[in-house]
Amino acid sequence: MTISNVKILGIKISILNSYKAAYTVLLRRIKSVSYSDYITVNNVHTVVEGVLNKDYREALNNSFLALPDGKPLSIVAKLKGHKNMGRIFGPTFMEKTIDWGRQDNLKHFFFGSSEDTLEKLQRVIKLKYSGATIVGAISPPYKEKFTEEENDEFINIMNESGADIFWIGLGAPKQEIWMYKNYKKLNRGVMIGIGAGFDYLAGNTKHAPQWMKKFAFEWLYRLIQEPGRLYL
Repeated sequence: MTISNVKILGIKISILNSYKAAYTVLLRRIKSVSYSDYITVNNVHTVVEGVLNKDYREALNNSFLALPDGKPLSIVAKLKGHKNMGRIFGPTFMEKTIDWGRQDNLKHFFFGSSEDTLEKLQRVIKLKYSGATIVGAISPPYKEKFTEEENDEFINIMNESGADIFWIGLGAPKQEIWMYKNYKKLNRGVMIGIGAGFDYLAGNTKHAPQWMKKFAFEWLYRLIQEPGRLYL
């Protein structure tokens, strides 16, 4: 399956019309190639950050797939002539991939967030998606940059796990830059920068009502739950 892309303010966004289409592309990449790659999950915040930050823009534009997470991105893409453009909300894509991945024997690894959140996340997956395969999880130290020794240890553990998908929850822009600098060190598999996806699945953050999703007000719902984000 050939994926077309559109540039929004110079940032690559992949043209996808459904979660299933995104999953199919991911699965084919995992099954058909022996090298590693990475996927970004893009919204208005990441696009603006990419415009302002050259290194971040390079990380976004070199991903093999750039999911249109934000509703405004889908609207802009449609205005540019891509009428079939859909919206792929990152946390929902993660859940669907874990669900569908059971029949395709996909193995998952989680990198990021706190030990508590990772434990809750894995409990939820075992209850909700029985049979899903989790082969590892790391809660890295909360710091701006990992040491070379720490980074080497993380990559070694990931490679030894044999995972197909590495869910990276370091938050933007850190996770995209980290993936770009490190994905080639993996023996195989695909990294996916999922941001707050861990918190959603663990139950720390609630999904917005459907009507708020429809009208692109998820940011407001999340701000109400996490008012501290206003000052980040």
